[in-house]
Amino acid sequence: MKYLYRIYQICVALPVALVATIITALTVAIGCSLGGGHFFGYYPGRWWSRVMTRIFLLSVTVEGRENMEPGHSYVFVANHQGAFDIFLIYGYLGRNFKWMMKRQIEKIPFVGFACNMSHQIFVDKRGPSKIKATYDNARRTLSSGMSLVVFPEGARTFTGHMGVFKKGAFMLADELQLPVVPLTINGSFKVMPRMRDWRWVTWHPLRLTIHQPIYPIGKGQQNVQAIMRQSYDSVMSALTPEYQGFVENPDQ
Repeated sequence: MKYLYRIYQICVALPVALVATIITALTVAIGCSLGGGHFFGYYPGRWWSRVMTRIFLLSVTVEGRENMEPGHSYVFVANHQGAFDIFLIYGYLGRNFKWMMKRQIEKIPFVGFACNMSHQIFVDKRGPSKIKATYDNARRTLSSGMSLVVFPEGARTFTGHMGVFKKGAFMLADELQLPVVPLTINGSFKVMPRMRDWRWVTWHPLRLTIHQPIYPIGKGQQNVQAIMRQSYDSVMSALTPEYQGFVENPDQ
């Protein structure tokens, strides 16, 4: 079955994925340039993500959508298991949002261009002014009523376990007094853990767990630390047992 699945990937899934990515990127770029950023900055990406999971025949389970209130702005924080995290969240979270992503993604053909046109937020750490610009963009996004998705580990896991959370997303939530919603991703590490090295996609179910929102208990460093700890514990609590526990990530 493994080799049949690989033949299917070469002959069907990868060609369709490439065409779908190009069409989606062009749709996003054209739609956003015509002034439809709210719609085209989200829905084509959502449809693209669902195509990607379905073309690779991956089953998806989502738990906890009822924990989100309609029309509410959230800071979503998720563990980062692998490349398919993007498709799982984009396709199945069910909430219009902007990504906070590494600036290196800007260099990916078509994808980077579409992310620029749809005003996703690139994290640039090349100096204080760049860092300030990143957080100013994120602040404007959240202040406008949009939600934000962040991987607070800042890097994909090497082992499937979680590393440490960085506090940037939690500082934004504290400043604007917004609730943080932890997300737990399971299965993505089994499907494709790292994009930097070529790997076949391996069939494995994907599961997204949407936890209860964590509301601010005050304002300042104490609130940031409390929400960060609670978010970390919530994400960890829904991981499969083999990936429970902290493992240091050398990329962090």
